[in-house]
Amino acid sequence: MLPQGGGGLADDSGCPILHVDMDAFFASVELLDRPELRGLPVIVGATGARGVVLSATYEARRFGVHSAMPMTRAMRLCPRATIIPPSHRKYAAVSRGVMEIFRSITPEVEPVASDEAFLDVGGARRRLGSPSAIAAMIREQVAERFGITCSVGVASNKFVAKLASRQCKPDGLLVVPADGVVEFLHPLPVAALWGVGERTEQVLIRLGIRTVGDLAQVPVSTLQRELGAVGAHLAALAWGRDERPVVAHTPDKSIGNEETFPFDVDDPEAIRRELLRLSERVAARLRASGQVGRTVSVKLRRSDFTTITRSRTLREATDVAKEIFATSCELFAAAGLDRVRLRLVGVRVENLRPAGTAARQLSLGERETGWREAEQAMDKAIRRFGPDAVRPASLVRPPSGPMDL
Repeated sequence: MLPQGGGGLADDSGCPILHVDMDAFFASVELLDRPELRGLPVIVGATGARGVVLSATYEARRFGVHSAMPMTRAMRLCPRATIIPPSHRKYAAVSRGVMEIFRSITPEVEPVASDEAFLDVGGARRRLGSPSAIAAMIREQVAERFGITCSVGVASNKFVAKLASRQCKPDGLLVVPADGVVEFLHPLPVAALWGVGERTEQVLIRLGIRTVGDLAQVPVSTLQRELGAVGAHLAALAWGRDERPVVAHTPDKSIGNEETFPFDVDDPEAIRRELLRLSERVAARLRASGQVGRTVSVKLRRSDFTTITRSRTLREATDVAKEIFATSCELFAAAGLDRVRLRLVGVRVENLRPAGTAARQLSLGERETGWREAEQAMDKAIRRFGPDAVRPASLVRPPSGPMDL
């Protein structure tokens, strides 16, 4: 349970699992372009009645701001915070680079989100050294390459490693030795256990269980009687038992994006504008992942929360925003919701395969160089000049007529 740094080293001989968690990831990436805001409260998120906090600097967190909090509440708690709208393409680019660092160390990488992953470094010890040395190297490489920090928990299993990374935030490294797991866990509040939400916590407190150590002393049969099947799960975690292996990332079965409007929308042109934006984002993610897909689907949620989905399988797989957008517009039109108030729209591409395995049959007279090449060129421009570069699909006019872009 010793932090790595200037002091002595903890015994990490039985600790092959790392949990790496980027510190205030979206906010940290934004500060790379806004260094004058370092040390100040910054919140990343969309403003408006339905906006939520995506990320906040630790200066903002001191006021009680946290991720997933409604933006209106966050602004009341920290009225002097600088609000920055999210730039998802920018975060995705940094995330890909960070994951590349992880995979250069071990193929056993299990991304949990764009800003965190589990690594099993047991097979990398002979080449790179002890788990704590590998963790220190990761932190150094992330900081050197991207100018942001991460926190790393080193432990014998995934559950303890994740708790360790949380305990040493921000910009820390914590090793929990295999023989020190109980000592580390038992003083923690019971809410630290995976599976303890607000309602479960209330039940446990009613039983007089406030810490992990308290729960560890309760018979499993009692926990199962009060909590059902989750009782045995919590009992195992309370003693640091977690048998789940690190599962290397498998290719996405589908790639999609959706957007909740700040207010309900019944303007078909506004809906199509959003479908265009989402199609561009999905196509860019497909190309970045080296995949194409044959099935395009749209998700349409009405103001009463009724959700309608429509899909169509194309003749050939695609990663072109123009084609995804045209199909999305046709599916929207076929749903018959032209003047229905919508709360959310989404675009998704399924039935994926590696791009190199999908041969494309050109129509008679069709040029080999076209929209795909143009959009690939714009991908490069965006990586070089930033997310404000114009995508070629932004020049597309929908089937029903022109849009005010």
